[in-house]
Amino acid sequence: MSHAPELRAAAQHLGRRRFLTVTGAAAALAFATNLPTAGTAAAAELDGAKITSDPFTLGVGSGDPLPDSVLLWTRLAPAPYDVGGGLPAQRVEVSWELALDERFKRIVRRGHATAHPEFNHSVHVEVSHLDAGRVYYYRFRAGSWVSGTGRTRTAPAASARHVPALTLAAVSCQAYHDGYFTAYKHLAEDDVDVVFHLGDYLYEYAVTSVGGARKYTDRVLPDVFNRETVTLDDYRLRYALYKSDPDLIAAHAAHPFVVTWDDHETENNYADDTSENDDPPAEFLLRRASAYRAYWENQPLRRPQLPHGPDAQLYRRLQWGRLAQFDILDTRQYRTNQANGDGWKSPTPESEAASQTLPGATQERWLIDGWRRSKALWNVVPQQVTFGRRNNPDGTDTLSMDSWDGYPASRERVLQGARSARVENLMVLTGDVHVSYAMDIKQNFDDPNSATLGTEIVTTSITSGKDGSAKPSNWAAYLSRNPHMKHYNGQRGYVTVELGDREARADFKTVSAVTTPGAPLTTAASFVTAVGDQGLRPA
Repeated sequence: MSHAPELRAAAQHLGRRRFLTVTGAAAALAFATNLPTAGTAAAAELDGAKITSDPFTLGVGSGDPLPDSVLLWTRLAPAPYDVGGGLPAQRVEVSWELALDERFKRIVRRGHATAHPEFNHSVHVEVSHLDAGRVYYYRFRAGSWVSGTGRTRTAPAASARHVPALTLAAVSCQAYHDGYFTAYKHLAEDDVDVVFHLGDYLYEYAVTSVGGARKYTDRVLPDVFNRETVTLDDYRLRYALYKSDPDLIAAHAAHPFVVTWDDHETENNYADDTSENDDPPAEFLLRRASAYRAYWENQPLRRPQLPHGPDAQLYRRLQWGRLAQFDILDTRQYRTNQANGDGWKSPTPESEAASQTLPGATQERWLIDGWRRSKALWNVVPQQVTFGRRNNPDGTDTLSMDSWDGYPASRERVLQGARSARVENLMVLTGDVHVSYAMDIKQNFDDPNSATLGTEIVTTSITSGKDGSAKPSNWAAYLSRNPHMKHYNGQRGYVTVELGDREARADFKTVSAVTTPGAPLTTAASFVTAVGDQGLRPA
């Protein structure tokens, strides 16, 4: 599978930041960055009566709650596994409603939006002028079809000093081919205010006709999924596969999501414009543009996150009254290339160089400047890869070059920024590693008695890694070599964190299996950390 010849030819003549300056019709159509005003957008509007099967097969979602606004999402796809989702290249008018009750007896806002074919008939509606700290219900209509009902909420007023405790869930890493999204079924029924997705929403790897480890016997997936994602159509179709899962649909309908990507939404372990396989940067940027475009189309993201070619500003800041500030990071798009050839390697002058940065210099400054202005009790950083030190349990001095251990100068700049900003209650939320950890963030990871500057809550995967085990073979060695690591579990699931005015509580929730559906949910461990006295203790 390859990109269209027109795009490959255009890529050979593009500079790093000139991706959209070429005039080829194919490039303009594939990577338009504003609401379409020409081309297929000028085609006649599709008569809704011609939509003869349910277009809401991918469900509904909401995201990035603000005190006066919510973002509502859906995508029309009556035939989700077909290119174009089973709709012609025509505009579709979609109506929406927002209400105070599930039966829509008290509707507070309603309106219309256009599902453009250039955006794969996705819909992003920013509803404003809402009350702060309130639960709402929403739905869409296209032709005679009505979507399922979604539940969302606004954040408390930014200046609110006394707000109820916030319960968030953190999730990551949901390889479809590694198992069922059972954890999402449980999360849909859990009582949380917001879900943070920390990356690897999909995987670029092939999915077989039986769904890999799902081993379907009641369906056969099309061959279009049995290849690696490269093109825009590839990524769009892969999102359709994932988002048609009923458990993922249920979780999105139940809670607002705040999303950020890691690597697999594009390609494993990429760094900025450097691909895993050292493809020519111009060609890899085509792939990255396709991946970023499909990501925005399929996530509840606002207009500022709309990609411009291969670039998108995904890092952003959300407030939950004076209780919490969330600084959502992007640790893929701006990072310098992994040192020492990536993988687990011994530190070298290359990995320890001051020039090594994981968020990029601009995002580092943005994070620290935000802390200096923060008035929040809790400063929480949802991001992708492990922040705290992980000494290798095999006894060697090797560290992961793909995590913050491979960028220690960048980590020290961030921690020094937190100290200078007098951040007292710092929490980092992490995904990526397919296991759960609870770790203290130390001023000096070589000295267990050094000051604890914050805590890191690492959520395990939804499915990636298949079933896993509560105590992997290296469990004892990991905890022994990392005294700041208070918890380690290798099963699938998610974590919930309750942020209060006196302490935060983290509950690590796991399922016993994902290669078979229906596993129950259990709480594997719980920890608390006190306001003004950072450090994790068993609850």
